Amino acid sequence: MSTTYGTFPGSRPRRLRTTPAMRRMVAEHRLHPSDLILPAFVREGAAEPVPISAMPGVVQHTRDTLRKAAVEALEAGVAGIMLFGVPEEAKKDALGTAGTDPDGILQVAIRDVKAEVGDDLVIMSDLCLDEYTDHGHCGVLDADGRVDNDATLERYAEMAQVQADAGVHVVGPSGMMDGQVGVIRDALDQTGHEDVSILAYTAKYASAFYGPFREAVGSSLQGDRKTYQQDPANLRESMRELALDLAEGADMVMVKPALPYLDVLAKVAESVDVPVAAYQISGEYAMVEAAAANGWIDRDRAIMETLTGIKRAGANMILTYWATEVARQL
Repeated sequence: MSTTYGTFPGSRPRRLRTTPAMRRMVAEHRLHPSDLILPAFVREGAAEPVPISAMPGVVQHTRDTLRKAAVEALEAGVAGIMLFGVPEEAKKDALGTAGTDPDGILQVAIRDVKAEVGDDLVIMSDLCLDEYTDHGHCGVLDADGRVDNDATLERYAEMAQVQADAGVHVVGPSGMMDGQVGVIRDALDQTGHEDVSILAYTAKYASAFYGPFREAVGSSLQGDRKTYQQDPANLRESMRELALDLAEGADMVMVKPALPYLDVLAKVAESVDVPVAAYQISGEYAMVEAAAANGWIDRDRAIMETLTGIKRAGANMILTYWATEVARQL
């Protein structure tokens, strides 16, 4: 049919957007509760949950409230929980020894959650020294104040063993030390923990969006982490890190942060045959919450849109502080 303005279109993509039911039917990607992993902080000695000012709605848990949060996540259908320990300030030292103490807060928390939910919720643990060092870096420092890669690997091997002894299902080495996955795999296998999986933080960038997290874990960081976390300008470097992690035995791989690095996430997802995770980090969470609190955006729609974008880019698993809330909505 013709008009003075031209020919009406024969192909009309809008036909598939006419109703909510139609849009649901033709949706190309769907979030599911089992896509989600809840990061959770537990603070040593806390008598009640401690709010994190930069992350409204997120707290440093007590041991009791952490157990409750794990049960709530399980009941909502969330796949897993990633645990971060926050030790007492007096227990921090140059080597991060609280991180390898069998009675350190993270190991205690792993045992608590394991006793509460067993194997019904995948229990993951952050395998890094930054929460436990008085200098706040992810490794051991040499005489010149630089992070000593290989000395740090020895500490990571110890951490892997004590976390596995506590009952963790998955360890998440996040320090970006060269060779960390291989050393951790060997340490687990040599101590009878062959079934413990490794979620490699394969592409972890030196991001400006970590700020609220450092409050969440009570970081003592002096300086920055640019000598071991990746340069935000680089993509090929991530693919090299990916190849190394897979060769060293990574069971799953991760891109962190998520939203500023969706291109990296998509490239990684296209290149591997192992599960791919993305971490929607503290700064991403804080931006949405702050904008919503000011009435600038629709909070619920923004949350779902960001998570759907991460899923669309190729993530099989998404670590998000909204995990339980979103799982209930789904």
